[in-house]
Amino acid sequence: MEIRPVRDCYTLSLLLTVCGLCFGSTCGWTPIVVKDVTQLGPQITPDVTQVSRDGGYSVLLNGRIIWLYDDTECLDREGKQLSFVSNTAAYAKDANKNISILLDFGVEAVGKDKKTGKTNYAILADTTVATGGWIGFSRDELDFNVRRKGIERVAIWPGTSPTPYSTSQALLFAPLVYVDNKPQDPSKEYQARGMTLISIAASSSGPVADRQGDLIISGLQVPYGGFSSLLGYTDSAKPQNLDDRDAYLFGMTEAGLQLARANVGKLTDFSKYSFWDPTQLKFIKSPPKLDDMDYKKIYLPGTFSSGSIFYSPYFNTFLMIYFNKMVDSTFRIRFLDLNTPVGGDPVWPKQGKHGKGIAPEDVEALVRYAWSPEQELYKSPPAKGGFNYAGMAHPEYFNRQYFAPSLYPKGTPASKRRNQWYGSRLVSEKDAGVDGKHLLLSWTSQLRGGFDSGMYQIELAKVTFDTVPDNPAGNFPSAAASSGTPTISLAPSVHDPSVMPLVPSVSTTVSPRPSSTALTSTGSASRIAQQWWRPDSQVLFERCGVLAGVLLLIIGWISRYAVW
Repeated sequence: MEIRPVRDCYTLSLLLTVCGLCFGSTCGWTPIVVKDVTQLGPQITPDVTQVSRDGGYSVLLNGRIIWLYDDTECLDREGKQLSFVSNTAAYAKDANKNISILLDFGVEAVGKDKKTGKTNYAILADTTVATGGWIGFSRDELDFNVRRKGIERVAIWPGTSPTPYSTSQALLFAPLVYVDNKPQDPSKEYQARGMTLISIAASSSGPVADRQGDLIISGLQVPYGGFSSLLGYTDSAKPQNLDDRDAYLFGMTEAGLQLARANVGKLTDFSKYSFWDPTQLKFIKSPPKLDDMDYKKIYLPGTFSSGSIFYSPYFNTFLMIYFNKMVDSTFRIRFLDLNTPVGGDPVWPKQGKHGKGIAPEDVEALVRYAWSPEQELYKSPPAKGGFNYAGMAHPEYFNRQYFAPSLYPKGTPASKRRNQWYGSRLVSEKDAGVDGKHLLLSWTSQLRGGFDSGMYQIELAKVTFDTVPDNPAGNFPSAAASSGTPTISLAPSVHDPSVMPLVPSVSTTVSPRPSSTALTSTGSASRIAQQWWRPDSQVLFERCGVLAGVLLLIIGWISRYAVW
């Protein structure tokens, strides 16, 4: 008889139903309902002859949207390499006229095509990685790359979207990685050196990246900030200046997400960081071990490979949108459940801070409330090269409340604390009617797989959320329910007909899965049990009731050890 875990959510749901138990506010209910998804096709780079790059992260600064990329290879029309750099950045050329077209910088003419006689253009005309890229290397890193001539190299990959700390500047924790082209041990192809901190600005001559020191976080520590970062109020009274803000830094491990916090003025000093300890429900000075697999010591157990955490003015709470490690090209989503407080702090009861909801600056809520279980948001269509990766959300589009109000200059009237609307050719502000109801997604598509011969491009899609359905348990900001049928459509008109992408847009008939209950998960029941297990018994029993809490713990044990 085979010993294996429970593999489908139905078993868990059935057991709970038979016992007449309910998961409180999330029992069969979620505010996340997708009305439709529009595939927008690939980003377009008219300034270079042909480009292959991955990543695709973004930030709005000074009225310009900056897009950031990891490894970037420019090629001629025959596919021969013209240049290769560790990272690049571009502006959205006109985010309202055409959401897909980019404006690249550092472009040079690099000879003519032998067949057509047309000039080839590439970013940073250099056939080695020695010049680094938009985020520059230190002298030691540069010398190493020159000596190794591409056999081994140091790479700096943005890895995630930057975090604004004003309307004109942002911060980014980017990983420093050793890349071995032909390692003896395949698992050693990529080795983390640690995290470096970058300050980012948007000038008239192009995006600007300024490294704030060399190695801020060692490769022996959790790569904090590598998944996402948020800026919020401190524990004390409302701050009056930027230095009173705390940065909340999320890092990925094999067991899930870990969380660190530091004053924004002390980010270059790792000794000033504190770390969330779920067993004590507080920040402590001792960092957790990078290889700790004890789920009770993990901020959010699960698997994650890329993602975004941001405040949604449409849902009035924080959202987490991400890819996990299932390599199935699927966006997952969670919302911070304000009906599920953690720890019994009277400042953070049900319905938010003092029972009055939360603002974008209330990032402390991320440790005062529990995340909802995982839902599928959208399954992106993979190309011929294999699964998609680097799934990201871009909340600066279709949203005039991208910046937290406190990030605007002092004295700015409340009515002026709004950014410009971006994406109006797809959805006008008037037609949208509300910020954040539409959301831009991106992912890296593998046109052709392979370490030396891969071709990659960034694909885009727009998600439209439906009206938030009424919660039977109440106490959640919602409007009247709407029964929109999920659909997927193509928007070919978004492309400039004079600019041809590398390959045609990929069409799919796969539908999103928005109407599942909050118990829906693509993982096993054991993973669901892990997601629900928190060291504070109040969360468990508030959600489930005493009997349901006990039953859930039993199911978690059964899913690992029982014979079925």
